Amino acid sequence: MPLVWSPLSEIKGRKFVYLVSLAMTVLGSVAIALSPNMPCVIGFRCLQATGSSAVMTIGASTLADIFDPEVRGTKMGIYYMAPLLGPAIGPILGGALTTAFHWRAIFWFLAIYAGLCCLSFIFFRDTYRKERSLVYQHALKSRLKHLQKADNIERTRKSSATSSVTAGVTKSPGEMTIVDEEKGIDVAKPDYSQVKVSLKDVSPFEHVWHCLRRINNLATLSATGLFFAYCYMVTYAAARMLAFGYGYNAMKIGLVTLSFGIGSILGSVCGGRWSDRTLAKLKEAQGGKGYPEMRLKSTILAIVMMPPLIVIMGWIWQEHVPIAAVCVLLFVNGFFYIWPYASAVAYIVDANQGRSSIAVATNSLFRGILAFIATELTVPLQDGLGSGWMMTLWAFIMAFAGLLILATYWKGKSWREKAESREAASF
Repeated sequence: MPLVWSPLSEIKGRKFVYLVSLAMTVLGSVAIALSPNMPCVIGFRCLQATGSSAVMTIGASTLADIFDPEVRGTKMGIYYMAPLLGPAIGPILGGALTTAFHWRAIFWFLAIYAGLCCLSFIFFRDTYRKERSLVYQHALKSRLKHLQKADNIERTRKSSATSSVTAGVTKSPGEMTIVDEEKGIDVAKPDYSQVKVSLKDVSPFEHVWHCLRRINNLATLSATGLFFAYCYMVTYAAARMLAFGYGYNAMKIGLVTLSFGIGSILGSVCGGRWSDRTLAKLKEAQGGKGYPEMRLKSTILAIVMMPPLIVIMGWIWQEHVPIAAVCVLLFVNGFFYIWPYASAVAYIVDANQGRSSIAVATNSLFRGILAFIATELTVPLQDGLGSGWMMTLWAFIMAFAGLLILATYWKGKSWREKAESREAASF
């Protein structure tokens, strides 16, 4: 669904998508709470997920609409605090609601919460500007080609007309002119405001392909997807380890894994602010000139720290040491994994001007697929290898993700500029 919400927001605007998607979330949550059987629960969960996915997809694009690159890292860091709170406090809140009432109470709570969010967006001023959107400009070009073709057919049918002034498209697609045949000059200017673009004029997969053709995008999206997969793997593996190794119930597990969430929240904010500071310093050193890849230098410390910390945490889990050590390692790992993630997402937005919503939607696609795979592999890996060796394997995976970020920092500028030149020539 991110690949649907994103182009829709480029045609109808951000506010429209927020209102429609949150209304779907409310309806899905209410339907789940009233579901009489499991097939209904699963079906309406899909509806709920379809609605809730939109905010994560276009939220970063909204920030890109509002804030300049100099402060965008900080805002992205704050923005990603919210989804990190889900895995952190979700088990605690869900357990409390289930214990006090019933499992259906969780979805009544979600319906009320999503409803309040939907109402708040009624007063939201839309930040979308079509003139800055490459997606909209491509859709406009496609629509104008269609109109030109239809107009040519119509003029062919009326070729026997004897009017001295002929209206039609006489130049390249998009130049609708009226020509005086006696004088041979234009008597009207192109009027784009009369052209109506719809969702059928947008090809989301074409824009995703343009996004992935850029090597810098492919490398960064792969890295952020692996970071996100690591997050979901850790929370799931930690919950299993605490349940089987320490005999904890759901409430205690939630309280322990909260340390990972708190570390992630702090790392997101600090990483975002540090990336802005790094970008500002490098731009100042270059006489005020900067480029998106500069902010990725801020990720080097976290990239170096992550692999050894992951290995240490895995073997601490394996040996069932006192729970305080588990909490500390969860906190530190949460802090350092999200640090490069926040900076990398800010980079994705900066490096895809005019197509940021498609780039963020593609990021959602990558992280969703990789998080699903990581979660599915957690049980066989943890049971077969043990927590220690499983986390050692993940240390190598995170090292690879870090190398992708560093490669983009070193070579991303040339990759991006070559891709932009190629796209400009084809457009």
